[in-house]
Amino acid sequence: MLATGFSVGRIPLAPGTFGSLLGIPLCLVLAEIGLDVMVAAAVAFVLFAVWIAGKAERLIRIKDAPCIVIDEMAGITVTMLGVPLTPLNLTAGFIAFRVLDIIKPFPARYMDAKVAGGWGIVMDDVVAGLYCNLLLRAISLIFC
Repeated sequence: MLATGFSVGRIPLAPGTFGSLLGIPLCLVLAEIGLDVMVAAAVAFVLFAVWIAGKAERLIRIKDAPCIVIDEMAGITVTMLGVPLTPLNLTAGFIAFRVLDIIKPFPARYMDAKVAGGWGIVMDDVVAGLYCNLLLRAISLIFC
């Protein structure tokens, strides 16, 4: 249940997109705490996602099964970490994360293909999230 986002990952069309949407409430909760605690909570969630995704993959017996969406939840959390959660930032972060999660820029594609278990499932999303976080910060510096 946790790996599939309480069955959100079982939605037949674009489960990763719905998993990313499911991560937004977590971002909203994290935004209400101090930055130090926010970073610690995000790191804890990523480690938890690695553990849960690895267990789910072993149970399902499919490498990085599409129904596992806790990795998208972790990735969107990293995307929005420490970024003001305005409607514009949430929308831009969500779209950027989905695009980068799909195209998997280096080293995300490598991690997805070569790293086994929960680490491989989650870390490509974390890499995409880091790139998106930096992109949001750069846009903010340019336009604000």
